[in-house]
Amino acid sequence: MILAGDIGGTKTNLALYETSVNGLEVRAQNQFKSRDYSSLTDVLIAFTKETENPNIEAACFGIAGPVINGRCRTTNLPWDITTSGLQEYLNIDKVRLMNDLESTAYGMLYLDDDEFVDLNPNGRVIDGNRAIIAAGTGLGEAIMFWDGEQYHPIGTEGGHSDFAPVTPQQDELLQWLRNRYPGHVSVERILSGPGVYTLYEFLAETGFSPQPIFMTNLSEDADPSAMVSQGALRDKDPLCLAALRLFAEVYGAEAGNLALKTLSLGGVYIGGGIAPKILPIIRSDHFMNSFTAKGRFEEMLRGMQVRVALNAETSLLGAARFARDKLIAN
Repeated sequence: MILAGDIGGTKTNLALYETSVNGLEVRAQNQFKSRDYSSLTDVLIAFTKETENPNIEAACFGIAGPVINGRCRTTNLPWDITTSGLQEYLNIDKVRLMNDLESTAYGMLYLDDDEFVDLNPNGRVIDGNRAIIAAGTGLGEAIMFWDGEQYHPIGTEGGHSDFAPVTPQQDELLQWLRNRYPGHVSVERILSGPGVYTLYEFLAETGFSPQPIFMTNLSEDADPSAMVSQGALRDKDPLCLAALRLFAEVYGAEAGNLALKTLSLGGVYIGGGIAPKILPIIRSDHFMNSFTAKGRFEEMLRGMQVRVALNAETSLLGAARFARDKLIAN
């Protein structure tokens, strides 16, 4: 039995898998609100109460944060997770902590074609490094290194690199963001769930257009970013649409930056929960035009495959597959 987890700042997904001739079969699965618990162990206690003494052979967890020497202090949660602590709690040796984008990258290898949407009709399918970028609660970035025979996931903290404006409007946005975050303006500040609303606030405060009534009368329990997306896609509100289009422009530019840094001739893969929810905006020209606007390397990027993954459990799947392929097999 394999225990796999996808630990994020908003939710924690856990599942038990049994290996079979067909691959992996889910035996138990549940989702928990991360902030309702003080540690991953507390979540595991709640999860295992629902199962009947599972015989766990290996465990792998994709975690939203840097994993260094078997330890992760989660970026958007007050959790301190260690390999040794989980080994002791689970009473097994085969435990692996991965950055959640590592597990997402690994999971991408096992998705079917119908679980992707292609953004670039001119993209070529070739072997080579792949780049993975995923906007969700935060912004994750990873690399799939191609060694000539197989892929190896490499986690990064690229989402916390500097936001680089590429248009006059984005120049103004950076100045506005510096007032809010004087120490450092990372690209995650706007390429994330909370970032959607931040972009909306910028446009509203700088007088792009009047705010709609449904945004000025938000209830305390409303998710303002989700309301912006709804206002754009359902109501076609000009201010909400502008916020999502700006989000897509920044997303495309950062994806292009990652593609250049990793020479991802094998393609760029977009994960996370936001892109599938605003797919009409992501599929418009705003994303791809910004992705390819790299001067002398525009032609190279125009030939790259760019795909959006639709499976919301890619990170969980990747953690389970990694445990099976790398922990049990070895």
